[in-house]
Order: sequence, then C-alpha cells, then structure tokens
Amino acid sequence: MSQVLTRRDDNWKKLQQYVLDEDETFLLTGPDAQRLYGSHREYTWFPRDGVFIRSPVKADGVSISEDERRKAEERWLREEQGREKRRIERENKDANADDAPPSLDDLVRPGNEPRFVSTAYFMRFKFEPGHYALVGRERLLDRDVLKIEYYPAQLFSEGRTRPNRRVRERDERVQDKMNKVALITLWIEPTAHQILQYEFRNIDFDFLPGRYLARLDDMRATMRMGQAFPDVWLPDTIGMRFAMTLAIGTIDARYDVRYHDYREATVRTRVR
Repeated sequence: MSQVLTRRDDNWKKLQQYVLDEDETFLLTGPDAQRLYGSHREYTWFPRDGVFIRSPVKADGVSISEDERRKAEERWLREEQGREKRRIERENKDANADDAPPSLDDLVRPGNEPRFVSTAYFMRFKFEPGHYALVGRERLLDRDVLKIEYYPAQLFSEGRTRPNRRVRERDERVQDKMNKVALITLWIEPTAHQILQYEFRNIDFDFLPGRYLARLDDMRATMRMGQAFPDVWLPDTIGMRFAMTLAIGTIDARYDVRYHDYREATVRTRVR
C-alpha cells in the first residue's frame, strides 16, 4: 500500500497536455421518490498557463454564453492559483511539525495537480500500516486486481484540538466511532501499483446524537479510474449516495460525475 500511495500521481504526470469533458449530475428526492431538486451540467477541461481550466458548456441543457464562459474560466484560474499558494504554505508549515501523523499528502507532493484528479481522490485517507487486509482477487476493467479492505483508525482525525476540553473530548469520541464504522475497499492493479477503484462506506450511524430528529441511513462514495491513454490511468466516474430519514420521510441524494472523451490537446494555426 505504501507503493500504491506514493505512486498515486504518476499517471497524471505522464501526460499533461490533453483535453476532456465532464458531466455532473445532482438529484435530491423526497418521500415516494418525489423530485425535490436536480441539475445537470457539462464542462470542458483544458490546460492553460500550467493549470487545467474547467470551462462550463451547458447548464440543464442550456448553452453557456461565450462571455459567461470566459468569466468563469478567469475565476477558475484565480482560484487554482490561490489553491496552489495555500498548498505550498501548508507544506512549509507541515515540514516544521515533526509530530504530525503521516498522511497521503506527506507521501505525495502533487504540485499543480488538476482539480479533477484531486476530486477523484477525495478520500485523503491516512497511510496506516497494519490496517489493510487482502480479501481476494477479482477481475476489473480487464485486469487481474487485488481487492483490499482498509479499516481506518485516523480517517476522521482532524489533526487539531479544540480549546474547550469537553468539546474536544466529545469530538474525539465521535471521530473514534466514525473510524470504527468506516470501511474502504480498494481494487488495485498490482503490477502498476494503481488504484482502479475504491468505495467508501459508513456501515452504522446509531451512535450519532439527535436520531429522534434525523437518522442518517446510508452514506457511500465510489471512484473508478479509466485508461484514458495507453498506460495512463485517469479519473472516469465518481458516485456518491446519501440517505436520511426525517419526520416527513426519507430524503435521498445522488451525485454523479463522469469524465470522458480524453484527447490530446492540439494547436491549430491558420495562415492567411
């Protein structure tokens, strides 16, 4: 697992001059599967000034105007530049914290990592030796893969303390119980040390307070990679599911992202 985590960024760094499309869907339903809210948005990603820009194309079937697209692209560029600045400041601060627990961020230094890559790896779980178990071998995406279960102990640790002792102790108890009921399953291609898919599940929420008002029934998330180019694995799909029971009934939320049509970027020149 150490090799898998340290090589996480190898793929997107192999080839950085490409374009891709994204479909993002969100659906919120109430009792009897009644639609409460929904949206579908389409984007195009392309490199510019060393940053992958997320450019909006359509929102619920309506094309975005060229002027609005340009404004969104400029806003995205500023946000990414600020994100990179904060990442560098955080790394410099962490370098001075000798007692900080090891994490995936400690093992990997992304540097201008595209947002669609960091979004796909939204589970920034800690590297915890001894908390992984091989449960079998399977076939996934035409590859022989290892199915591994990860039982976290520090996944929900905030890495900081609250000034109030009672609040701090309460938070620590909740975090400890959240870790105990969390299960992460990974499907790994052993030759390339590549994560092809992972699934996050919380299997029991009976310990959460306020269950007489709201009960969290289900929370899970899945990410799958795809071979966008020969020997280059990049994000393919992300799926999140959330269910909560209130007095009025069950509320379900679905969030899905699909990255597709990866293609190498080309430059066209017209001579008059």
